[in-house]
Amino acid sequence: MNSTVLSRRDLDFLLYEWLDVEKLTARERFAEHSRETFDAFLDVSQQIAERDFAPHNRKNDLNEPTFDGTRVEIIPEVAHALRVFAESGLLGATMDAEHGGLQLPHAVQRACFLWFQAANTATSAYAMLTGGNAHLLLAHGTDEQIRRFVHPMLEGRFTGTMCLSEPQAGSSLSDVTTRATRQSDGSYRVTGGKMWISGGDHELSENIIHLVLARVAGAPAGVKGLSLFIVPKRDLATGERNGVTLAGLNHKMGYRGTTNAVLAFEDAAAELVGEEGRGLQYMFHMMNEARIGVGSGAVALGYTGYLHALAYARERQQGRPVAAKDPAAPPVPIVDHPDVRRMLLASKSYVEGGLALVLYAANLLDQPSPENDLLLDTLTPIVKAWPSQWCRLADDHAIQIHGGYGYTREYPVEQFYRDNRLNSIHEGTDGIQALDLLGRKVTQGGGAGLALLLDRIRATAQKSELGAPVLAACDRLAATTAKLWAAGDPAKALVNATAYLDAAGHLVIAWMWLEQADAAGDKAGDFYAGKRLAATYFVTHELPRIGPLLDLLDSGDTLLLDLEDAWLG
Repeated sequence: MNSTVLSRRDLDFLLYEWLDVEKLTARERFAEHSRETFDAFLDVSQQIAERDFAPHNRKNDLNEPTFDGTRVEIIPEVAHALRVFAESGLLGATMDAEHGGLQLPHAVQRACFLWFQAANTATSAYAMLTGGNAHLLLAHGTDEQIRRFVHPMLEGRFTGTMCLSEPQAGSSLSDVTTRATRQSDGSYRVTGGKMWISGGDHELSENIIHLVLARVAGAPAGVKGLSLFIVPKRDLATGERNGVTLAGLNHKMGYRGTTNAVLAFEDAAAELVGEEGRGLQYMFHMMNEARIGVGSGAVALGYTGYLHALAYARERQQGRPVAAKDPAAPPVPIVDHPDVRRMLLASKSYVEGGLALVLYAANLLDQPSPENDLLLDTLTPIVKAWPSQWCRLADDHAIQIHGGYGYTREYPVEQFYRDNRLNSIHEGTDGIQALDLLGRKVTQGGGAGLALLLDRIRATAQKSELGAPVLAACDRLAATTAKLWAAGDPAKALVNATAYLDAAGHLVIAWMWLEQADAAGDKAGDFYAGKRLAATYFVTHELPRIGPLLDLLDSGDTLLLDLEDAWLG
């Protein structure tokens, strides 16, 4: 029986028939692995996700964490699932063996973790944050910090967070006011407030390791004055509470099983990570990983929504074909109705295209080079934002396909949509990703990142029967980008950055579909026929959406700059 959590068949196709991750085992880092070990981790991920994560997904949503003024209460199934996850070794899947890691390729680890994000995104968030925290400290912490903080995380004893936003600043990190005071012994004390901290307080682990952006006294204003600090919830030696107080929990539309905290730091003991003034640079290590993780989570939620909708459409009997004249004829499965097929095919193109993009990005990490690093840097805003919008639309379609049932809590698709809605906000809103893409990523180095991306897309399109419109779209995006920046006016160039992000994202997903169609080739069977059909659909039905977007950008429209606040009513 096929799973409604995720498609193992699709993962196998993308990993082995398209990306050929088996060839990575020729590299020294992955030499201990093989197709058999990759499959074993994929198998155990599916098993744990379906057995220990999926069953409490609805309960997690209906019984969100509560705070009684002293401690946070969370349903017990969450702690059990995280303990099983830690015992599997998957938390340190890509990390060095010397630290207890498995040295799995990032592409395989991402495929494994997608099972958990699809099965229970709220519970999996604790693991994702802890892994990102550990990766940052492995890259920028001292050996002693790694021993005291990272190793307990990999053992499942500690969890981790990232503390950036503040109530008054939100995503504007240059306005962070949390301050750090240097002590005579070289340690620091941190005071200030942080907001929207996922996993910020709970009793799921012995300790919570907060990574906190703060400003040392005398540091310059703006992001250049920010430093990064390790602030544990409890003192490692005594177990006593550090100066970190839970001021309250935010109550969210979705992701309800993940605590979302308002934290007050009051003279909290802290350790500096790296050097003063380089905090945001270090934090981007975790932020970029989290952005790809958010895109992955959006794909997972859209994918499971699509699979639930597909199963329902095949079972639900309702209506008759347009040409049927006999009212006594039996109803047909709703999958036979063209409009339901439209939503299913669109959803398939979004979630399978998004999945390919997420795994492609992960595979770039497995093959580091200046070129691949530049390409990943350019793609990261799209990896985060495109699935957050379009894979959420797959969940919207899933509700529509379920009809009135989809709007009720008796079916899971309404929760998938609510959970997925947050991904357009997590780790930088879609608008922030748009500014990053158009304002930095496609202009840095004289446009080297965009040129490289378009070269990769063109190389695929030139050998594809579906490639002509994709090649034309590449030329248009390049020309539009140049036109936007020709006058050197950032305000005018960026005013419609979101339209640019949407256009670039759709072009990239069209590329992902050409790649999948090429990997499917002329192989026989329904699976491969479905890949070819979805590729054709995306190029012929979805890619044309970018035309009006590029027209708007080419026009030099400044309506949003000209708008007066008072005109809004």
